[in-house]
Amino acid sequence: MRTLVIEDELRMLELLRKGLTECGFTVMTAADGVAGLGAACAHEFDSIVMDIGLPHLDGYALIEMLRARGCATPVLMLTARDAEDDIIHGLEAGADDYLTKPFSFPELVARLQSITRRLRESACHTIKAADVEIDVIRHAVKRGGNGIELTRLEFRLLESLARKAGQCVPRTGLMEFVWGAGHNVRPSTLDVLVNSLRAKIDAPFRAKLIGTVRGCGYIFNPSSPGTES
Repeated sequence: MRTLVIEDELRMLELLRKGLTECGFTVMTAADGVAGLGAACAHEFDSIVMDIGLPHLDGYALIEMLRARGCATPVLMLTARDAEDDIIHGLEAGADDYLTKPFSFPELVARLQSITRRLRESACHTIKAADVEIDVIRHAVKRGGNGIELTRLEFRLLESLARKAGQCVPRTGLMEFVWGAGHNVRPSTLDVLVNSLRAKIDAPFRAKLIGTVRGCGYIFNPSSPGTES
């Protein structure tokens, strides 16, 4: 896999370059945000690993600019910042996964393989359930033919539920899909996200699609006018 590593600490940059190369990756490196943006726009990569505290252009701004330019390359944020707010900020900005330092190379490699596999699996699919249509490539959602603007996390939550329409999706499974394996997010954060998604997907419509299954999790039920309990 072709991977771009954006890291300003040169010893860490070299460690990542050497370790990933030994694991079979083809690695290009950049030592600041501006150089990373240029490399990401000029070349095709299967994945991008980036720090947050980058010179000239920090990781949050960098990934937002990449997504705004239509770059769908999976991004893993690799940083020492482990606060919940930092993790949520990174994922909301457009990251596909978030790993904190110190880390192990086997875990880093597994996460990179996971986010690239997820993109390949979704590349040929448009999800349709009830009157909802989800374009997983363009991250576009319609209900009843009307476009609905969702944040990145709301979109991932809806996608996870819609892929298993009619089935209860456990809370742990939803959290792993939305925030990535090894997430450090409180369960109450999932509830807040579900309510935010309902306000956009369900509230304007008579039929309510996102239900709660007590003791399990949540369900996208296209056959019921309302399943919340």
